[in-house]
Amino acid sequence: MYKLILVDDEQDVREGLLDLIDWKSLGYQIMDTAENGREALELVEKHIPDVVVTDIQMPFMNGLELSEWIREHNPATKIIILTGYEEFEYAQKAIRLGIDEYVLKPFSARELASILDKVKKQLDEEMSAKENVQLLTEHYRKNLPILQSLFLSSLVTRKLPQQEIREKCQHYDLDLHGGAYVVSVIRIDSYGSAGHIYSGSETKVATISLRDTKDIQLKLFAILNIVDEIMHRNPKDKVFIHHDEVVLLSVYGNVTSDEMGNALTPTLNLLEEIRYSIERYLKLTVTIGVGSTISDIAGVYNSFQEAERALDYRMILGSNKVIWIGDVESQPFPAITFDETREKELIRCLKVGSDRELTDLIEELFAGLIDSGISYQDFHVYLLMMLTAVIKAAQDVHVDLDQLFDGGVVFLSQLSKFTNAEEAKAWFINMSMKLKNSIAYHRQSSYNLLVEEAKAYINKHYGEQDLSITKVCKHLHISTGYFSSIFKKETKMTFVNYLMNVRMEAAQNMLRLSDLKAFEIADQVGFADPNYFSFCFRKKFGISPKEYRGGAKTI
Repeated sequence: MYKLILVDDEQDVREGLLDLIDWKSLGYQIMDTAENGREALELVEKHIPDVVVTDIQMPFMNGLELSEWIREHNPATKIIILTGYEEFEYAQKAIRLGIDEYVLKPFSARELASILDKVKKQLDEEMSAKENVQLLTEHYRKNLPILQSLFLSSLVTRKLPQQEIREKCQHYDLDLHGGAYVVSVIRIDSYGSAGHIYSGSETKVATISLRDTKDIQLKLFAILNIVDEIMHRNPKDKVFIHHDEVVLLSVYGNVTSDEMGNALTPTLNLLEEIRYSIERYLKLTVTIGVGSTISDIAGVYNSFQEAERALDYRMILGSNKVIWIGDVESQPFPAITFDETREKELIRCLKVGSDRELTDLIEELFAGLIDSGISYQDFHVYLLMMLTAVIKAAQDVHVDLDQLFDGGVVFLSQLSKFTNAEEAKAWFINMSMKLKNSIAYHRQSSYNLLVEEAKAYINKHYGEQDLSITKVCKHLHISTGYFSSIFKKETKMTFVNYLMNVRMEAAQNMLRLSDLKAFEIADQVGFADPNYFSFCFRKKFGISPKEYRGGAKTI
């Protein structure tokens, strides 16, 4: 059902259209009706309808002014104008505004129903284009292997945040959960004039010419098929083509630190089988470089780089081999750096990130420290760089670290007390959470202060006819968009509704406590039009100003 608002200043027209047209069968739900453009504007802002049916000639705000506002604020809303022949100039302006349909008065219910049906078909077509789930699902399914391969390539070539890895794995239907990981890279040694394409079964091998420009890609896909066939024993392992190499990401289950070295043995045996099968069925030789075992999925790019480096040793050891980096290089402790990118991400999480994001980032930052074996001095330099980023974040939002952490001297001297990275990580997470909560508290306090200042300004200047959200924001030195969102969040109402309430309450007091005439009160509370003041007062309290002064009870 599409949401619809009906606007006409004649009550019998509104009621007639409601009774004579079977709105439900046409696919519409009447959300509300309005008798003038001003009232309709508030209803549009409240309901965000799919369709607005409006007359042109109405008090306070005519149909074209209403349409112009809708086009600016809710461009997707369909507008149907009700107009007479004598209003043809208005109809011309309506066309310039992009009005969807217009109906000439006098008209029958059948004529309007026909127009409504036409607009509904337009809405159906737009909705179908946006929500064709079946088409999108099929397109996504066909492209999923490509998306998976692209993501895996990015995973092994650069360090990705934990949050991004989790989200991408979920989106691309990849299970990479494990206790350890290792990356192997398969590189073709040389290209002959002919080769064999592996079909996925050891008994089905087709020989074809590989002399054209697709030679490398054909061989890579042939290798991919062989690796994929053998990998069925380890369903979590992933194989994909990256540039001119085939990459294998091995995923292990729960592995303790003592088992890390032994975990690699089955993979090395599997890689020997892959190397042998490629040579047997494709008549190609390959060299396979193997990186070291990594405990963190976000660090597999290190294993990939090591696998690539291991391949360089075929110049010394010869090709057609499996080369593990641990056999050819002593394993120095990796350099631990806290670069500008990591600093910016930490500051962002402290200011606007979620608790989960901040915790995950700190876990990631400490991943290189845990059991890394780096020197005591390097350990403290790394922590000091992280601490500097925290201080920057606090200074940006004027949080007093001395007050938050009981003195800056204690805050800095804490670094010398840590004996291991796990202890430092726990302290750093606790300290960062305190700062993050303090930043959030200061931000909320500033929101409250801002809204209170706005209320004070409104209460002082509500009698000015030109009082607007723009004028208030100019006084507060902030943008209208920023102020609108904060004001509505804090007061649970829009600026326009709040101002109207203030003016109505002031008018109510003046009627009760003064002898001013209604038009004088209207002027003092900011209304240029006494009739519109009376309309708004009746709408707010259910009775006219005159009746209220006479002692009638409000509704």
